[in-house]
Parts: sequence; C-alpha cells; structure tokens
Amino acid sequence: MSTTDAERVSEADLAAGRPAPLTRIFGWANLTLMLAFILNSVLMFWFGWPGIGPLTSGAGGSTALAGMHVAIYAGALVLAIVLTLARDRSLRHEALIVSDANAFFIRAAFWAVLFVGLADTVISFVRVEGMLEGLVGPYLAVELGKSNFRGLWVHVPFAGLGVVFASFTRTLGFFWLALLVVAAELLIVFSRFIFSYEQAFMADLVRFWYAALFLFASAHTLLEDGHVRVDVIYAGFRRRARGRVNALGSVLLGMTLCWCILLLGMWTKSSIIVSPILVFETTQTGFGMYVKYFMAGFLGVFGISMMLQFVSYMFESVADWRDEPGGRPDHHSAHVG
Repeated sequence: MSTTDAERVSEADLAAGRPAPLTRIFGWANLTLMLAFILNSVLMFWFGWPGIGPLTSGAGGSTALAGMHVAIYAGALVLAIVLTLARDRSLRHEALIVSDANAFFIRAAFWAVLFVGLADTVISFVRVEGMLEGLVGPYLAVELGKSNFRGLWVHVPFAGLGVVFASFTRTLGFFWLALLVVAAELLIVFSRFIFSYEQAFMADLVRFWYAALFLFASAHTLLEDGHVRVDVIYAGFRRRARGRVNALGSVLLGMTLCWCILLLGMWTKSSIIVSPILVFETTQTGFGMYVKYFMAGFLGVFGISMMLQFVSYMFESVADWRDEPGGRPDHHSAHVG
C-alpha cells in the first residue's frame, strides 16, 4: 500500500471493527494455499519430487515425498488459522498488511525487471558487435550465448539485487518504468532513422519492459480503484451495498481468475508458465535478448500480485459491508451518501 493509502486509515480505524474470523481465515487460506501450490510446483518440476500421485498408486519410496506435498498444503491451512487467531486484528488492518506485502512484491519485481533488462541488453549489444570475447574471454563468451547459463548466472543474481533494492525504496516505480519504455522506443527510432542501426535486442527490451509495466501495474491500479467500471447500477448503491458487491466480486471473479491463471500456468511441465522457465526459452532471433522465459514468469507475478490485492480488497469490502469506520474513498463517495 502506498503512503497515501496508509494516511487514509487512522490508528482508531485500524483497531475498530467487530471480529471476523471466518472472513480472515478464508482470505489468509487463499494466500497460504497459493504459496503452498507454488512451492509444490517448484519441488516437482525443478527438484524432481513426485507430486501426490504415489499416494494413490503406492509407488514405494516415493510415498514419503508425496506425503510431504500433502503436508505442505495442510501446513498452509494451519498457518492461515494461526495468522487469524494469533491476533484479533480488524479487517481494515488485515487489508493494510496484505496490501503492504503486495507493494513490496511488486516493487521487487519492478527493480528485478529493470536490472535484468539493462544487464541483458548490454550483453546482447557487445555480443552482436563481436566484442564479448575480448571483454570476458572465449569461454565466458560461449557460455553467455547459452540461455541457461545467462539465466542462472546473470538474470538470477540481478533479480536478487532487485529484491535488495526494493527493501530500501518505497515507491512502486511505474512512472519510471513507463519512461524507460518510451526511452527504449526512442532509441530504436533514432538509431534506425539517423544511424541506420537496429538490432533484435532493442525491440526485445521494449517488449520486456512494456509487458512488465502492463502486468505489474494491474494490482496497483486495483488498489487505487483505477480500473474501468461499468457502474450504471453500482453508482446508485450506498456504501454497504457497494461493499457487498465488491466482496463477492473479489471472490467469485477476481480470486477465481487468479487461481485459474496459476493452475493453468503451473499444473504440468508443459504449462504456459512452467515450460518456458524450465528450458530458459528464448526467441528465434539469434542475437536478441534471452528473456522470453522471464516474460512467461510475468504472468505468474500478475496472478500472485492480483491474488494478494483481491484478498486485501475483499477485507476492505467486507468491512464496508459491515459499515465499519475508516476505509478508502472511492469515485462515488462524493455523490452517494
């Protein structure tokens, strides 16, 4: 949540509100089960764990690992209950916690995309111009031409650096990312029409940053209530009615969509998110950027960030439904009592 959002909620408003344990358990369970699903997918597709299949087929030694998968899901449910019952926080307080966590997640993704894009562009430039071997030697020049090497030893460290930077900044950086997209596009225009120079990696950088801008900013736009509404009926509702509509919409439409994205994208090795990342998939342009697999991960970032924000939005909406004090003003507050 941004600074302005924190300012909207006073300490009294955060503490106010009747207990809502079932709503809070439901919200936290969606988040913890999402993390459990992602963890199990990583264990299955990157570390060779068997999944839960051996529990039904009785495949000998694999049964123990299959049981660990089930234990992870069970632990996720227990964690959701513990997070709810350990402290009796209000729904608005829970919404603030989840939204703050999401802000950090998106901020880390922004910095990771910035650093990875710049690093890969530099490598692609010196490689296409035949200068890479002179800079790093013949062995590294060959290895940096392989997507798995560049992914593990260049992209992953720079993505980690992005997480570190996110810990020391408080802005989401979408305006800067939009400016970078424009700058990258201008570079193509100037280099093509003035210097008659253009390489595949230049267009790849524009697509890389633009895809991140579009997908990463969606959750922040939801937080700011900036998505387009067709509200012919909604505009006439009072606050409690709008809270009811928003809460049900968050669950039935928003969170369901996020689960569909994650399940379809990470269910099998051939799924649209897992498959490109497993093989460090690249484009067929030869000397372009090696970030196609990274962009497949953007869809996962979109699903996770939107799930976090929809859970936060659900908490806020249920609080409005219950007519609790505080809350974020929406576009209709000035017109509807």
